[in-house]
Amino acid sequence: MPELIRDIVTVFSREITPELRSPAGIVLAMGQPLLFLVLFGSMLVGTGANPDAGTGDVWQWFVPGILVMMCLMGPLSAGHSMLSELNGGQMERFLVTPVSRTSLILGRTAKDAVTLSAQAILITVIAIPLGMSLHLPGALATMVLLIVMAIGLSALSYVLAIASRPSGNLFWAVTQMLIFPITLLSGILLPVDAGPGWLGAVAAISPITYVVDAARALFTGDFLDISVLHGLIAATSIATIGLILSTRAMKRGI
Repeated sequence: MPELIRDIVTVFSREITPELRSPAGIVLAMGQPLLFLVLFGSMLVGTGANPDAGTGDVWQWFVPGILVMMCLMGPLSAGHSMLSELNGGQMERFLVTPVSRTSLILGRTAKDAVTLSAQAILITVIAIPLGMSLHLPGALATMVLLIVMAIGLSALSYVLAIASRPSGNLFWAVTQMLIFPITLLSGILLPVDAGPGWLGAVAAISPITYVVDAARALFTGDFLDISVLHGLIAATSIATIGLILSTRAMKRGI
């Protein structure tokens, strides 16, 4: 176990160093969620996105959705870096070192989780002057939930990267086909309840829907809402499945 922890720290340091040297990349990567926050969110204020909400409550409904959107876009695309290293030969050189293959996944997912946390804090801070009322314990709990899901999504992204080498066509096809439909069907931008019944039935299949509902409950400090339990189960399941599949793929597929 001490060796595994040491290896995870080694991989994490290797992956996070370029981010620390060029922190502007973290901001640039959140460009689309930031545009949705400022433009789409401003249009939602007062339109009844949350029927019982005032202006501040609309932001508390919308901001968690944007955080989940960012959690989808960043971690699901994390495998791109691994795909580049697999094709460029850097990964082969790294594999001849004593570092365990399990740590290659855990270290990378830890870096993705830290990056997401920094971006989520920035989004939350930017939303405050727009009119959002911050419930700090709820916001922190929401970020913990999203970090759990982000670990699973980034791990699944690495599985896809390994499976789609060398061309990477499968990786880009799957990620691009998934992100936008999941964004719409999970009620991230608009409430699914406003749509037809079949749309709600499809949304109920997606585990991201439960994470979105849980994030919105937590963000307002409603820790005892049943949606929090459902979201925690969904996020934990994604993380567990992602880590299991990715560690197996790393051991067998490379």
